[in-house]
Amino acid sequence: MNSNLAYGKAPSYPRARRWARYKLDVPIRAIAVAPGKTTIVDGRGRDISEGGMLIFAGMELQVAESIDVQFTPAFADPIRVAAVVRNRDGFYYGVEFLRGNADDVERVTRLGEVLRGMSGSE
Repeated sequence: MNSNLAYGKAPSYPRARRWARYKLDVPIRAIAVAPGKTTIVDGRGRDISEGGMLIFAGMELQVAESIDVQFTPAFADPIRVAAVVRNRDGFYYGVEFLRGNADDVERVTRLGEVLRGMSGSE
């Protein structure tokens, strides 16, 4: 029997992430499309992975809202990925990148390649 359970404590499990997280701080553009209105706001992105990122954008977004996040690596074409807001704290949003179709998968894969290159882990 697990000794933690014998004393009424929850067992501890190691926290494993699905994707490597890169401690980068980069300019981003958040793009929200609503019926009859497109809002584009410049912001910052950090704690970036192939699964998502933390963004700061001065716009009102709700959890579960879909947006696009555009990131332009140095000396490269912009990468625009579809994302959904998973959590929020003020104007900080945790977004998860979507992989709904082949184009989405290709964009997120390219983003991962760029991140590895920027971090020197390629």
